[in-house]
Amino acid sequence: MNRNSIKITACVLAATVAFSGMTMVANAASPSTVLPSAGVDLTLAKSGNYNAFSSLNLDSKDTTSITDTQTALAATVEEPTEEDSFRNLVIAQVHDYVNVRSLPSEEGEIIGKLYNKSVGTFLGEEDGWYQINSGSVTGYVKGEFCVTGEDAVELAKQVGTRIAKVNTTTLFVRTEPGTDSSIIGMVPIEDELVVTEETEGWVKVDIEEGIGWVSADYVDLHTEFVQAESKEEEAARLAKEAAERKKAREAAAAKAAKSSNNSSNSGSKQETPVYTVSGDSEMGKAVAEYALQFVGNPYVYGGSSLTNGTDCSGFVMSVYANFGVSLPHSSSADRSQGSAVDGLDNAQPGDLICYSGHVALYIGDGQIVHASTKKTGIIVSKADYKKILAVRRIF
Repeated sequence: MNRNSIKITACVLAATVAFSGMTMVANAASPSTVLPSAGVDLTLAKSGNYNAFSSLNLDSKDTTSITDTQTALAATVEEPTEEDSFRNLVIAQVHDYVNVRSLPSEEGEIIGKLYNKSVGTFLGEEDGWYQINSGSVTGYVKGEFCVTGEDAVELAKQVGTRIAKVNTTTLFVRTEPGTDSSIIGMVPIEDELVVTEETEGWVKVDIEEGIGWVSADYVDLHTEFVQAESKEEEAARLAKEAAERKKAREAAAAKAAKSSNNSSNSGSKQETPVYTVSGDSEMGKAVAEYALQFVGNPYVYGGSSLTNGTDCSGFVMSVYANFGVSLPHSSSADRSQGSAVDGLDNAQPGDLICYSGHVALYIGDGQIVHASTKKTGIIVSKADYKKILAVRRIF
């Protein structure tokens, strides 16, 4: 199910603003992809400990300079924590979704859906209903199906995904937090990695080669949550996904017809072990069977050659190109391709299995084929060998 996501970023309110509470600024954002498509960036600005201002003598006869006073005021502002922003969230706790209504009543029109574990921003409460803003939807949800305030703090840490987006051309991932440490892998610009730990100046991330450290100077950090989808957005998404599936199927059929007389597998460097490709999707099975021809071929960072070397997204891109389907050369961008599949249990051969900084092709029976690392090349692995961020279907 394709839904929207939001990025939560805590920032310090300027010391010259002397009032308490929390303010929020919503800005339009480009599509985010850890759990589906577009959303908004919510910048949460929390005031500091302004009660401390009362202890300062600001009488006009005071000899303290204005500059010194401003410095003293600034010193009292406490940087808000991530927990401060989480307290203002409303998180759905339901089997599937809770309806978002136009009024705080069952009589209100259904204007959207807040999916299980998805998040909105608390605006107010009326008769047991929470007014929220989530994505493009502003309305009411039944409070009994959601949590907010202190109850939302720990839950937000569980349902949210902390992401580091690479902002430099090639990012080195190191064994320890320091430039003297050895490099275990490289990550391209705009790739998104799951964060497992943060320290002063360094961030611990998950990549295909293992867990390593990157400099905080070269990544942008945010926390992603699933958010509500309006009725109009749901209809548009379903129509778009149907059109994309039709286009992909037509491209694959045209490609198959053009090459029906050519069944040679000259791209493979060696005889490939026999793997079982199982599932109900005939086109997906064809994709998986084609991809398996290249098991044993090399991994090359930034490459896209199925024979001479490719990286993970280059592998997926080149396999699907054989079927006339164009995919991006980016594991992060792959998380928004096609349509969402509800978990590995519902995956079919040919589906994209997306991980932190990595992407693979599902072949059935809980297995994937992927361009893994320089050491292993293109291999077959268990699909659940690490945390799955998304499953996407192209056909």
